[in-house]
Amino acid sequence: MMGVRATSARLCYDFCLDEHVPSDHLLRRIDLHLVLDQVRQALKPFYSSAGCPSIDPELMIRMLIVGYCMGIRSERRLCEEVHLNLAYRWFCRLGLDGEVPDHSTFSKNRHGRFRESDILRHLFETVVERCIDEGLVGADGFAVDASLICISFDLI
Repeated sequence: MMGVRATSARLCYDFCLDEHVPSDHLLRRIDLHLVLDQVRQALKPFYSSAGCPSIDPELMIRMLIVGYCMGIRSERRLCEEVHLNLAYRWFCRLGLDGEVPDHSTFSKNRHGRFRESDILRHLFETVVERCIDEGLVGADGFAVDASLICISFDLI
């Protein structure tokens, strides 16, 4: 006899997002060392005191980290992926029902106040300093890309 999978008509579910993100997931390992306590304070002068509340700047930074780590280069695609992927939602502190910002708002923030505030450069430098402190990065070697590019012009 062929089975049929019936769906439940329950209104309430007991679901813990944290339990559905593997313990060895890259974003879990990053989250252990990510400290964004000063982001709101550093960005405060770049926000207006009037108008509607903005998108949380920590969410925007976390989404950028997801995009960089997972190779998602399109902001539209990043917003779609964060909306769909449980690990990304967990990392961004969105839960199951948190709203993902529209890609246009995301883009305006990244090209506007984040660039003006220099917060991304500061965040990068802080991450590098922490990696050095933890012994993950050293200054005992370096690599150089020595690609040779030849361009030929045939004159007619």
